[in-house]
Amino acid sequence: MNIETLQTALQDLPLGGLRYLEEVGSTNDIALKWIEGEGRDFSLVIANSQSSGRGRNGRIWQTPPDSALALSLLLLPKSREKKNISLFTGLGALALVNTLTEKYALKAEIKWPNDVLVNGKKLAGILVESSWLGEEIQGIVLGIGINICKEAVPKNVDFPATSLEDALGKKVDRVEVLHGMLSKLIELRPLLGSGEMVAAWDANLAFRGKQVEVARGDGQVIHGKILGINPDGSLHLDTLASLHFGDVHLRPMRVSYSRKNE
Repeated sequence: MNIETLQTALQDLPLGGLRYLEEVGSTNDIALKWIEGEGRDFSLVIANSQSSGRGRNGRIWQTPPDSALALSLLLLPKSREKKNISLFTGLGALALVNTLTEKYALKAEIKWPNDVLVNGKKLAGILVESSWLGEEIQGIVLGIGINICKEAVPKNVDFPATSLEDALGKKVDRVEVLHGMLSKLIELRPLLGSGEMVAAWDANLAFRGKQVEVARGDGQVIHGKILGINPDGSLHLDTLASLHFGDVHLRPMRVSYSRKNE
């Protein structure tokens, strides 16, 4: 992957701009600065290697060379989109899920709020960051990291991870995945905030109907059964009608058994 192959492969897409870096700390940082420098809507920052990409709750997302997709998409929200900023994470996840289904016949699920799972393991993570001028939002950055090759799968993580190569049992073209996902984002973006988009997110939700524990950043743990996604993108548990994304971590509930009279 290099700037020439990217320009050729993505020439049919309405990119506002394209920046390729061989190595970078965080593509999101580059994209946020680009917003301040009058970056255009749907501009793409992509790196072959990323050393300090950000995940949720301050986690670091590292991308070894030639192994993954580490990208940030600069979006300038339209008036109606500004009312649905919290749904951009689901939009990005849904674009990837649809790409995996249609291009590779691969079943994927969205682990609320921002991970994409394949075979119950994390394949990709999404982080949305915003740039504000006073009380007015200037733009958002949709940061996406996807494990393509086996070498991209991190070690010593708190949730099992996988790669597209592992899931398919064969090599995968990173640029092909990128083109498919960007195409899906363009297709789905007009649906942001609609009942159709939320229903699609809901239909691909991981752990639906299962008992889970949700660990908040403040140390509080909430237990309940996942019922679905609310219209604003928050999670609906049977014990809590609305749980907003941004400060929680989701995992299957641990169940312990006691054996008596043995």
